[in-house]
Amino acid sequence: ANLLSSELSTHLTGRHTAVVLFPFSFSEYLTMSGNQMTNIEKKDALDVYLSQGGYPEPLIKKVDRRDYLRTLLQSTLYKDIIKRFKIRSVQGIEDLTLYLMSNISREYSFNALAGVTKCRSVHTIDKYIRYIQEAYLVFSLQRFSFKIKEQAGYNKKIYCTDNGMAVASGFRFSENRGALYENLVAIALKKQEISGRCSIFYWKSSNNEEVDFVVKEGLNVSQLIQVCSDISNPQTMKREMRALIKASRELNCNNLILLNDRADRVEKFKWQDAEGEIRLMPLWQWLAEEKI
Repeated sequence: ANLLSSELSTHLTGRHTAVVLFPFSFSEYLTMSGNQMTNIEKKDALDVYLSQGGYPEPLIKKVDRRDYLRTLLQSTLYKDIIKRFKIRSVQGIEDLTLYLMSNISREYSFNALAGVTKCRSVHTIDKYIRYIQEAYLVFSLQRFSFKIKEQAGYNKKIYCTDNGMAVASGFRFSENRGALYENLVAIALKKQEISGRCSIFYWKSSNNEEVDFVVKEGLNVSQLIQVCSDISNPQTMKREMRALIKASRELNCNNLILLNDRADRVEKFKWQDAEGEIRLMPLWQWLAEEKI
């Protein structure tokens, strides 16, 4: 209980396996209900899970969810980070943690974070983010590039390990439902990455067109995933599809998925010299099929 996973290897001898436990996934959340659900009921369940997250105790006990998660966050901050790493700037790391958790699915740079927190040193911010990630509060995603040096110079994107924790930390759910959609997908893919099944990135063109997730298995890109909570507007649909198609051409990947709130179909496309299809799938369905 007194060691982070990164410290275990220095204290254990012989063979050992580190198992990372996340809060309940959506599929586990559905299983916990104990009832067979219709597709409509699963979609309704996602609407609840989207902002409440998967920490077990608030789901099985009559406790105030927001208070519980805020207390858990403060406990993690002080026991696993501030006390462990002897942090002097308590306000600084608190500000940084809350800022990151309330800005999920967004890009960040060390310089930008220095301008919005009490941490003025880029080196300190880099160090603090590593501590926060080691405590499994957040994780980062690199922008994809075939050139490692180029990749290191790009901004990263930040995600929280639980949607409920992000909302309890100040993320405004009503203003950005799409970011919570994206965060759920990031968590599911992060589990696959931790298990060694793949590596995950985001993709961005020189014109700032973006694909949320690039799934890489070995040397090849195996899947491109775009997440959009509402594609009812034709212009939105066109924008999301165009980014997928451009990334598909650049990364030589034809396995394209657009996760959304309700559309379930295959959309064929023909654009310039490229043609293929994009699988549109409701997010609840994709998450319900999650195996990890």
